[in-house]
Amino acid sequence: MSAAAKALPTPQVADGDHDTPRPLRADARRNRARILAAAEQVFAARGASVSTEEVARAAGVGIGTVFRHFPTKEALLQAIIEGVVRQLVHDAEQLRAEGDPATALFTFFARMVEQAAAKKTVVDLLSAAGIDLDVAKPVNLLGRTLTSLLVAAQDAGAVHEDVAIPEVTALLIGTCHAALQTGWDDNVRERVLTIIFAGMSVSGYRRLR
Repeated sequence: MSAAAKALPTPQVADGDHDTPRPLRADARRNRARILAAAEQVFAARGASVSTEEVARAAGVGIGTVFRHFPTKEALLQAIIEGVVRQLVHDAEQLRAEGDPATALFTFFARMVEQAAAKKTVVDLLSAAGIDLDVAKPVNLLGRTLTSLLVAAQDAGAVHEDVAIPEVTALLIGTCHAALQTGWDDNVRERVLTIIFAGMSVSGYRRLR
């Protein structure tokens, strides 16, 4: 199962005439996860022209099951991206709680850029479907955690104390956009990240002033 499918929260539906939602049954949750995993693979392999019927066949479910969970192809694509974002949020929180304070910010930064590059195909699909993916949105969702990772790195002496969250956010958004648009290979991505991290370090930042 893809990270996007794993990362999605438990879907909910309305309960009768009440406004309080109730969780989907276990079989419905499994079907939803199978549809997402199949859709991500099929879209990446064959492009935006793939029909929802083909996604249903790949997932081993009926087309009616797909439409119950995702009324349109656009809704399916958006769900894939939302899963990626939620996984990033989870990763950031885990790094904050368990990671090395001196490297957690850099680890998360690199992970998010890597995800951006890996999801270029999905982003292209969203554009073809007329859905705009704004990289700033997931970054803003991570604002509090990103700030705490920055403070921890500064306390550990890994990042210069004058580096502030607006600069880190700008660098992260810009680097993600570049990875999305230019299709970096692993070598280019690592070299770009090395330069950015060196500039944020105590010695690197001093040389820039």
